[in-house]
Amino acid sequence: MAKNNLINLHCFNTEIGKLGFDEDRNVSFFQYNPSFLSSGLYANMFPLIIRRMTQTQVFDKYNNETFKGLPPMIADSLPDVFGNIVFKAWLESTHKGLKKITALEQLAYVGKRGMGALEYLPSKEVTGDATINIDEITAIVEEVLRTKGEAKEAQLNHAALLNIFKIGTSAGGVRPKILISENKLTGQIIPGDLVYAGEYDHYIIKLGITEGLSYSKEAVEYAYYLMASAAGINMMPTKMIDNKHFATLRFDRQNGEKIHTLTASGMSGLDFKDPAASSYENLFDLSIYLKLPHKDTEQLFRRMVFNLVFANHDDHLKNHSFVYDKEHDGWGLSPAYDVTFSLNPEINFSKTSRALSLNGKRVGIALQDILTIADKYTIKNAKGIIKEVQDVIPLWNEKAAELAIPDKIIASIRKDFMTF
Repeated sequence: MAKNNLINLHCFNTEIGKLGFDEDRNVSFFQYNPSFLSSGLYANMFPLIIRRMTQTQVFDKYNNETFKGLPPMIADSLPDVFGNIVFKAWLESTHKGLKKITALEQLAYVGKRGMGALEYLPSKEVTGDATINIDEITAIVEEVLRTKGEAKEAQLNHAALLNIFKIGTSAGGVRPKILISENKLTGQIIPGDLVYAGEYDHYIIKLGITEGLSYSKEAVEYAYYLMASAAGINMMPTKMIDNKHFATLRFDRQNGEKIHTLTASGMSGLDFKDPAASSYENLFDLSIYLKLPHKDTEQLFRRMVFNLVFANHDDHLKNHSFVYDKEHDGWGLSPAYDVTFSLNPEINFSKTSRALSLNGKRVGIALQDILTIADKYTIKNAKGIIKEVQDVIPLWNEKAAELAIPDKIIASIRKDFMTF
């Protein structure tokens, strides 16, 4: 018998629909809540893949490591590395390996604490033979919230961050990172996946934990933030904590509200690990499909140029996102993030390849390739934008030195910069 699991999808305090998964067939299902459809609210929140209709929709084309059989916009909610320490302890105690945990169990655990605005609540209609144990997952979530709720630190510093890290986080990624919320008046910090109230500033923090390197990845990324900002790249305010940790304000938590956010990969169903799908042209085409204002298209072009000039090769489709304006039922380009030198400067690479192709190329990209993109997407003053980005190059040595990045690393990174 097929093992069917269900979970409720919510957003903006509204039940959007139900999500199901058939483990035997590795197929997911989605059905809109009829009352949500009839309300006419948020008609454009899923502009691709999920159709706006009352019938159950079946998704059988996304059985890969990126989407795990789920509709791509739902898979966006799964952490890249399911790293919550409490949840790991539960896995070990129940003798379950991570590969045996279903995607719906992970979503149930993420619950209301995920990135963006989508929330996942246990459904009362889960069948008796389902492998997902809603009561058990709920108990785990309650334990996490209880433990996290007791965690408070007087101020934002190195020791406080490590204490919060010990409790775990719903943030994903390869590098160790945590979510924290800092009270604007008192400076007290709490785990950042608990609240989204306006009296807090909400940060995602990449922890500067020793990895046996001769330099700080966090300091390099902060220097890149300073250069990108100077080059006209829209980014969230960012700072270094105790000269160790990279802290950036979250764009999915603004003015006491959750912001519905989707990556380019989750929005479109293009697998960010698939070279055939990974191109800047697909990003621009997606922006046009979403009817983004032309200033966003020009901003995307500027980011492309910056990534080329400053050797950010890890500019894949999950490192570009879009934010939803629920008042106008439209989309915009999110602030840039994960903008940094993506290679190991302690290694001499004879050949490198970019995550996103440009004019069909990942290596040997020339000025004419950039101008071809500019012409195709009607970017005005493309050469002026290129010059503005390249004029920031001298900032690298200055800011890197101020951040105590070793001279050898400064020089190694600088040699990979490109000029056109």
